Amino acid sequence: IVVNLIGSTKTEEGLEVHAWLDKSQYEKAKKVSADRLAEIRIKRNTFHGEWNYQILPNE
Repeated sequence: IVVNLIGSTKTEEGLEVHAWLDKSQYEKAKKVSADRLAEIRIKRNTFHGEWNYQILPNE
């Protein structure tokens, strides 16, 4: 249901959002070192940066 709601979003300016369900199986509770975590480029939004952020590509 959530995927359908997100996937049908369209703004007045014409921005369309596409969403799909990923049914892949992933390893749970995988440990990541502090060094590896520090390599991730995270840009936090000024409004609730703990919830709203971008993960930028590595250069």
